[in-house]
Amino acid sequence: MNKIVWPALAILLLAQSPAYAINEKYRQQLEQSGCTQMSELQGCDIHKSKAENAKAGFADPYTPAADSGKEQTPYAGQWTATSDAGATVATIRIDAQEHVWVNGKQVDAKRTDGTLQFRQGSILFTIQGDRRVQNEDVWMDVDAGTKGPIQIE
Repeated sequence: MNKIVWPALAILLLAQSPAYAINEKYRQQLEQSGCTQMSELQGCDIHKSKAENAKAGFADPYTPAADSGKEQTPYAGQWTATSDAGATVATIRIDAQEHVWVNGKQVDAKRTDGTLQFRQGSILFTIQGDRRVQNEDVWMDVDAGTKGPIQIE
């Protein structure tokens, strides 16, 4: 029995070819489209360009878009700071260069630990840079000890 098993096992090991998860053509399609295997499962089209897929919302959040000359800021937009009761505390506008206006008045802002922080009077506003993180855009009145959420409009 050993006379048959050992040679058969040796031939099987030598004849076995390595298995690859994807072939070269598929890898090139993924690179050109800006898709990953996971984003393709979510609808990213490997037959489209990176720009077309980015427009459809499949851009890699860790790399800037290839066709844009400037890095996009996650803070840009119109924001509303509200109290726990739902009353508007402040209206915040942030442009693409991260200039900040609170209730129409420009304020100085700084990036710190992945957030954009700025102050108006005794209120400190903190907006999280990673848009996947939820419920961490907050304001805090250091004098009154109150705080509340900030939502993008």
